[in-house]
Amino acid sequence: MARYLGVDGGGSKTAFVLIDDAGHVLARATAPTSYYFNDGFDVVERVLRQGITDICSQAGIDTAAIDAAFFGLPGYGEASADIAALDAVPAGVLGHDRYSCDNDMVCGWAGSLGGEDGINVISGTGSMTYGERQGVGHRVGGWGELFGDEGSAYWVATRGLNAFSRMSDGRMPRGPLYDLLKARLEVGGDLDVVSLVIDTWKGSRGSIAALATTVCQAAQKGDTAASLILDDAVAELVALIETTRTLVGFTDGETVPVSYSGGMFSDPTLREGFTTALRSLPAHYDLRQPLLDPAVGAALYAAKHSGHALSTAAIAELSTTATTSEKVSTP
Repeated sequence: MARYLGVDGGGSKTAFVLIDDAGHVLARATAPTSYYFNDGFDVVERVLRQGITDICSQAGIDTAAIDAAFFGLPGYGEASADIAALDAVPAGVLGHDRYSCDNDMVCGWAGSLGGEDGINVISGTGSMTYGERQGVGHRVGGWGELFGDEGSAYWVATRGLNAFSRMSDGRMPRGPLYDLLKARLEVGGDLDVVSLVIDTWKGSRGSIAALATTVCQAAQKGDTAASLILDDAVAELVALIETTRTLVGFTDGETVPVSYSGGMFSDPTLREGFTTALRSLPAHYDLRQPLLDPAVGAALYAAKHSGHALSTAAIAELSTTATTSEKVSTP
């Protein structure tokens, strides 16, 4: 029995899964974020060691029994000087070199489409697309929270905070978003939000992104500002897909498989808006629910790159045993 480890890093958490070549999940684990841009380079090894130790303990094996691994790391490739150092980190944890590393976008694509040609759009803490067609892959978006990641949970949350500030001081009529965010943040005075986010949270990417769920709740309660934020998020995500379709070489006459990953898609309002917007375009898109979660996608990718891609039957087995909560991750 061959065992493959998949690691899906993210801005809020890192997910680990161990599968076998017959399509069985042997172990799962979760550890904190491995986004080293925020927390320093040492966080990568610390988080990987925590998760892999947990996985091996559950499976009753040591790391030598892992035949191949794939590490999807947030921020990978976004600082070229760091790539060699990131590539070296897993060796110290695994004790062998049967692994590869890339950006975590690959995990979402491989999981959602089972490794088939097509496009995956990610809207979790950050956002981007990754698509492949006949061996040609391309990434669009993912430029980070300061000036990119449009349509992501962080982007939605910061726009929600901006709307809260406008509602508070009278520049915008108060809607459900105002009361929902104030209750969520548990502040006495409205201006206390400034010290909470900047001083107490230290501008934490994950803490801010988590507020996107409150923006979604406000939209469901009819808040106009929140609804517009989600509409804009949908438009940004669709633009990522359209650009990717062109760059990877899909022709106008082809049907393009599209799937999604990331916690924003767990919100029914955003997901329904996204579905409607995609189907209204002239291009032919085959929108599919995610087949597998990104961590399992990483394990599939590990098997493929070791020269032992899982069979169709094994992938079907993984899909059958995956639960709904596993198929779409949370921010």
